[in-house]
Amino acid sequence: MRASNVSREFVLGQERVQAVRAVDMELCPARMVLIRGKSGSGKTTLLNIIGGLDRPTSGVVFYHERDLHIFSEREMTRWRRTKAAFVFQAFALIPGLTAAENVDVPLRIAGISPRDAGKRALQYLDMVGLAPRAHHRIYELSGGEQQRVAVARALVKEPEVLLADEPTGELDQTTGHRVLALLRSLAHERGIAICLTSHDPSASDFADEVYSMKDGQLSAERSAA
Repeated sequence: MRASNVSREFVLGQERVQAVRAVDMELCPARMVLIRGKSGSGKTTLLNIIGGLDRPTSGVVFYHERDLHIFSEREMTRWRRTKAAFVFQAFALIPGLTAAENVDVPLRIAGISPRDAGKRALQYLDMVGLAPRAHHRIYELSGGEQQRVAVARALVKEPEVLLADEPTGELDQTTGHRVLALLRSLAHERGIAICLTSHDPSASDFADEVYSMKDGQLSAERSAA
């Protein structure tokens, strides 16, 4: 994926706010990109634009050199369902379902049999250290456990592109590092293009490329070799 001169402006009352300013960046297979920055710097807005959840005021986001934002609604839905995955800060889990049921939802939507979907869900929960909690309902899990369920749900589809907004925000340092190491290994081994935001200073140790964002502007700290 490639963002070319992407900007996003919001109007708040009489004020115009430039959340993202003329950003250029690429997401390549088998690479993990980290965007660092304070709250309000524009990180989440940029992820939403790259993921087709929001439209840029100007500029273009390309997916395999096609303008993502001229996809039809049907194409966009299919792309999000099969090619892209998201980890949201608010988790967006279904409280009445178990951890395993939350993880296998994307697979069932894709038409995979309940048996196979359930088996794969357990494999990915095990990857994030949650196999013993697989059959607990979401409201029975801690915030950190819910965050790991959200990560497993995003990964279970084996997407081409993974966008993660603060995926370790609710985790202790040891578990956070385990999740970051898992994301990096999956990017390298399975060719996933991963872009994540994080306040964790140590997250840069796991990323292939590191960018910082301030007042909507993106600058490279460590780019691809």
